[in-house]
Amino acid sequence: MEIIYQPHININMELESLIERIYPPRVCIDNDSCAKCTVVKVDSVNKNGILLEMVQVLTDLELVISKSYISSDGCWFMDVFHVRDQLGHKLTDQGLILYIQQALCASRRSGGGGNSSREVQQTCRGREVRPRHVSTEHTALELTGTDRPGLISEILAVLVELGCNVKAAVAWTHNNRVATIIYVEDETKSGPITDPSRLAHLEEQLEIVVEAHDGKSERRNVKLTAPAGGNTHAERRLHQLMYADRDYERCGACDGEIRGKNKNGCDGTHVSIEWCKEKRYWIVNVRSRDRPKLLFDTVCALTDMQYVVFHAAIRSKGSMADQEYFIRHKDGSTLDTESERQKLTLCLIAAIERRVSHGLRLDVSTKNRMGLLSDITRVFRENGLSIITG
Repeated sequence: MEIIYQPHININMELESLIERIYPPRVCIDNDSCAKCTVVKVDSVNKNGILLEMVQVLTDLELVISKSYISSDGCWFMDVFHVRDQLGHKLTDQGLILYIQQALCASRRSGGGGNSSREVQQTCRGREVRPRHVSTEHTALELTGTDRPGLISEILAVLVELGCNVKAAVAWTHNNRVATIIYVEDETKSGPITDPSRLAHLEEQLEIVVEAHDGKSERRNVKLTAPAGGNTHAERRLHQLMYADRDYERCGACDGEIRGKNKNGCDGTHVSIEWCKEKRYWIVNVRSRDRPKLLFDTVCALTDMQYVVFHAAIRSKGSMADQEYFIRHKDGSTLDTESERQKLTLCLIAAIERRVSHGLRLDVSTKNRMGLLSDITRVFRENGLSIITG
């Protein structure tokens, strides 16, 4: 009798799950050791993507990370975050502290971004703050292409005309490129659009809107997707869309010097990459203006490019922030060529600059109705205003 051994495909995943059950994450939130910040300490079994998961949980709550130390060499992950709220205060709300502990542990078990056993929301500067997951009960429209005044307004008008109710929308523009995610539902059935023929018709009509000014030779992508299980992190997805659209190609870099403002709009961001022969790491240093969500955006870029962070130190002082990462590529390859180092440099610059807004911020709060967002953006377009981020 012939016996053939067939390895189980999911054996690694099952082993990782077993290890996590034996050694669950430990989260300590300390308000005593630092006078100005709350210190969040996380110890956990190491796993690909864990750093982004942890940072995403804290970023979704609008917490300011002023300092962080990261170490994940070997099988264990250890991280320390110094955080404050948007008003510069320590975290004293016990409900929020409990949520952070639950969410950081849940992100490890789910692998996807902080589903805890209960929802939490925090009020900061008069705004409700909660995890930035958009419900995937709706059909998602993802669009990338050349930015121009009135583009988003025209897209929303077409969706309303075709009987789509817009439930949520996010958009970024950078280097004359645009990425947007619009969540829609059927106007008559109040649910997702699942009919393949209708989805194809919507894509065709939206392609016409984009192509009307760009021409067929311009790089663009219009995609409608059915609801998926779990949560989708909108800003995480925007980074992926921008990276796939290669918005980083039009960024400028200056070797070895802090760059000033240039025609590409990359203001004051400097990236240097060096090889550590002794430890066989690439050392990436990033110096830029400090702002909220800076760490999240940088780690997104490294993750999208398949780099693993083994050690890192992040600190901010005044208006500037310094980030230092010790990285290797996921497949073990190194940045041997100048073009690879140049691409990593430009991608980090792009990730940092995408969120920077140079325009006027407008917050509108009113009762929702069919076509409301289309009407608001139409007013912008008719008055010669462009939407930079939304």
